[in-house]
Amino acid sequence: MGRRNRNKILVAEARHGLDKLKAQVAGTNNPEDAKLEVAKELGVPLQKGYNGQLTSVQAGKVGGKLGGSMVKELIRMAEENLKNNHNT
Repeated sequence: MGRRNRNKILVAEARHGLDKLKAQVAGTNNPEDAKLEVAKELGVPLQKGYNGQLTSVQAGKVGGKLGGSMVKELIRMAEENLKNNHNT
């Protein structure tokens, strides 16, 4: 049974912006390193390449922290945008 990726980007042009946001919330310059940085913070032994040794809980901690941080930042940005547009 293959791995399913349910996180499809509906607007392909948004990929670059989402990658940039991912790196920003993880505190890196490279979106490829974002998962590794978050895993290090959480004490999860994630490494480049295959990570079949990780438990679902460990993998979920990394994905949840990264995804949650991205959502929080997107909400913050939207609220700021609404506030700025309302004051104009």
